[in-house]
Amino acid sequence: MTDPVLEQLRQQVSEIDRSIIEAFNRRLELVAQIKRHKDEHGIDFFDPGREAAMFAQQSLENGGPLTEEGLRALYGELLALTKREVG
Repeated sequence: MTDPVLEQLRQQVSEIDRSIIEAFNRRLELVAQIKRHKDEHGIDFFDPGREAAMFAQQSLENGGPLTEEGLRALYGELLALTKREVG
C-alpha cells in the first residue's frame, strides 16, 4: 500500500537532492576556474582565511534547523570534496 503523503514528501526530497547536486556541480566549475586563475598567477589554491570567512558567513545566514555543529560538518565535507574533485 502506498501512502500518498509519504510519496509526495519523498518526491520533494528527491527534487531537493537533484538541486543540491546541480548546485554543487556549478560550484565545482567555478572553483575550477578559480584554481586555474590562481595557478596562472602563482597564488596558492588553499586559503584557510577565505575558508574561515566563508564558513562564518554561512553560519550567520543559517536559519536552521541545521545546527552549528552540523553546518561545520557539512561545510568541512563540502570543502574536502571540492579539493578532491578540483585537485
